[in-house]
Amino acid sequence: MLPFFFGGTEFLEDMKRLFAIAAVAAIIVSCSRQEGDFSREEVALIHGADSIMRVLTTLTEPDMAVLRSKSTDLSYKALVSDDFARLSDLMTATVTHPSQDGVGIAAPQVGLNRRVVAVQRYDKEGAPFEIYANVRIIWASDSLALGSEGCLSVPEMSGKVLRSSSVVIEYADLETLKKVESESGRRDIPIVRDTVQGFTAVIFQHETDHLDGILYIDRMQ
Repeated sequence: MLPFFFGGTEFLEDMKRLFAIAAVAAIIVSCSRQEGDFSREEVALIHGADSIMRVLTTLTEPDMAVLRSKSTDLSYKALVSDDFARLSDLMTATVTHPSQDGVGIAAPQVGLNRRVVAVQRYDKEGAPFEIYANVRIIWASDSLALGSEGCLSVPEMSGKVLRSSSVVIEYADLETLKKVESESGRRDIPIVRDTVQGFTAVIFQHETDHLDGILYIDRMQ
């Protein structure tokens, strides 16, 4: 039995128009956020943090679901946003906080499946922490070295892992990002490459593994 509507045919026509408007509105909302933009949930996580972010661990299933998921690139809009600037500051503050005292951290470790890492560049003067977005390793040497590793997301553990002694990384050039715009009017993301060696190369391999849902314990010898 169909439900009874007050207002008869005219009411039904009004309802059809309202549903049509609602459908169009839903399409507009779904298209307003391009692939690679921060979601509302991600923005809430970034701005909901205080001075540091909570580090996800292998001790709980919800955390593991994030740590085991593959991460995606950020769009031009996301990379030039205040949200990304805040995320960068928070990730650096988190990994350098006395409670963590790490040498690198990846966005999945703070709850975002995005290809962003903070790495301490021991191969540069002063060993600064630097942020790398949309980062990938595009080449790794056949020369391997066995070294001890730990992870902020795997508490109270360490193990031996084989890593390449040299890698080539590719990432978004954040320095010139805001200055580049294509002839078509779309803003392109400039990409740069860097050859990294030694312990810093190990850090990049460890952190980019996180972006593919891989933990160092998967590679232990």
